Amino acid sequence: MPIDPDVREFLEGLNASGLFPATGEPRDVRTRCNGAPVAAMEGVRRIEDLDIENGDGRLRLRVYSGNDDDRAPVVLAFHGGGWVIGDLLFMEGQCRQLANAVGCRVVSVEYRLAPEHRYPAAAEDAFTALVHVAEHADAFGIDPDRIAAYGQSAGGNLVAALALMTRDRGGPPLRLQVPVYPVIDADFERPSYREWGDGPGLTRAQMEWYWDNYVDPEGRSQPYVSPIHASTLAGVAPAFVVTAEADPLQSEGEAYADRLVADGVLATHRMYAGMHHGFMNLTQMFPKSKQAFDDVVVALRTAFGTNDAP
Repeated sequence: MPIDPDVREFLEGLNASGLFPATGEPRDVRTRCNGAPVAAMEGVRRIEDLDIENGDGRLRLRVYSGNDDDRAPVVLAFHGGGWVIGDLLFMEGQCRQLANAVGCRVVSVEYRLAPEHRYPAAAEDAFTALVHVAEHADAFGIDPDRIAAYGQSAGGNLVAALALMTRDRGGPPLRLQVPVYPVIDADFERPSYREWGDGPGLTRAQMEWYWDNYVDPEGRSQPYVSPIHASTLAGVAPAFVVTAEADPLQSEGEAYADRLVADGVLATHRMYAGMHHGFMNLTQMFPKSKQAFDDVVVALRTAFGTNDAP
């Protein structure tokens, strides 16, 4: 089906605003884009910030508590922004929603950004956060055997990379990985790029700029950069993969889900017709955004064994 008319109108207005330019000096782009939540804000029981050590100094985590359970399941959350833009506020609204709807802790990770910190900085920060949360479960009030990872776009890339990294390194296991319209490889000739690469919304030009800032072309086939290039995905966490029809990244997200299944991993793929890259944040605007969010919540509750919660 074609793009939803209401979605097209929304995206054309967003493009006209100049809020998300395709290219430019990364710091200038961040000035325009960072610091604004992109989902409806809800009250939660508690929000706490803490810094942990990583390979380059300190890594900021923000913890959202949807309840007072001292053995709560936990979702690690990774914002989008092409590894170049984005901050904790990018995920603020969605993290609040997830904490409440799933009945869990959500730990949002403010990973290092490119080009100041190119690959593997962001991926290593994801793994550092996972290990820290699991090793300090009592302090977080979480069950270390019930950890999931959720991320959108470049954050979805980090989720898929994290699933590989923790498998390969014998790290804390994930109950579920939830990559939402994820970046999975740098193949700009996939069908959805040919159909939607000129917009509206996310474009091929933007994605090329993001990739150029994150990693050189010769490094893009590494599995922790492009997870679909792993020799096998067998043994990674089960997955719930979300894609949007009117999105240049749709084909690679679908291919990732297919590859997971081919390699024996339990994986579900949901594609939302007529929707765009970023639609999951607009639960207050589009019914399909709310449906996708609800589907993710069910997948997480099922993985955590809390279908009757919260």
